[in-house]
Amino acid sequence: MTVIALDVGGTSMKGAILSGDAVLETERRPTGRERGPAAVVGSILDFAADLKSRALHRGETPVAAGIALPGVVDDATGTAVRSANIGWENVPIRTLAAERLGIPVAIAHDVRTGGVGEAVQGAGRDVGDFLFLPIGTGIAAALMLNGAPYPGATSWSGEIGHIVVRPGGESCPCGARGCLETYASAAAISRRYSTPTRSSIGIWETEPPLPPEPPVPAEEVIERAETGDPIAARVWTEALDTLADALATATMLLDPSLIVIGGGLAEAGDRLFTPLTTRLADRLPLRPAPPLVPAQLGPEAAMRGAAVLAHQAIT
Repeated sequence: MTVIALDVGGTSMKGAILSGDAVLETERRPTGRERGPAAVVGSILDFAADLKSRALHRGETPVAAGIALPGVVDDATGTAVRSANIGWENVPIRTLAAERLGIPVAIAHDVRTGGVGEAVQGAGRDVGDFLFLPIGTGIAAALMLNGAPYPGATSWSGEIGHIVVRPGGESCPCGARGCLETYASAAAISRRYSTPTRSSIGIWETEPPLPPEPPVPAEEVIERAETGDPIAARVWTEALDTLADALATATMLLDPSLIVIGGGLAEAGDRLFTPLTTRLADRLPLRPAPPLVPAQLGPEAAMRGAAVLAHQAIT
């Protein structure tokens, strides 16, 4: 069966035509968010319609579509509830897309959809219950139970990036202080290194800030930490410590058999997984720590998951 899959981000979206597990065609387009949320909705619908037309031109008839969306998503009703990056609220994307395409459409949260991809075709395919944790510009998680994502009672499940790991700590755009995302996301690692205060290297915050550097990507901060840069070492250590704190809490609460880590930060490889595994074990004296493994589908996880959900929409 042929399906259409879209993975919508804040600034760009990926689309694909798939037949079974085979990807026949892919494309990336801007969301057009600078023109407002209504324009983003139009861009999504146009992209999906174009993919359907191109599939038909190839002699393939799409039977369903799956669309992964950022922000808070009500998977059951197919509604984009809220997205700070896009600015929409309560948009009935599934209804709009189904009307435009004339085929069944599945809508889901992008991280939960990525978890579906990893459950079916990636690192979680041999286990029933696991936690999928992509770490990039932000941090979110998907709790996979028997291979399916758990959205929660009000679709807010997985917002691990806004667990407070340092009470009274750095301000988060969500309005809280000390959220995991402000210390351990790739964006936070870059920001905290590039614009450090003296508190970043153990001197009181009331002293004058250090001169800012041009933005340094998280992967370079990690490299500098390994070569003895004291600010980089402090920033990276705090990222690892806060990640371990959050994952220890998640482990004791949820008891996952596996934690699958994806996103850009996972590309650090052993420089992430080795110290994080040690820290997590140290925080779990009562039980063994679940294995930490890298995601296998990379940036295709949500798109692959959207294709799986499209198939499920007609079965």
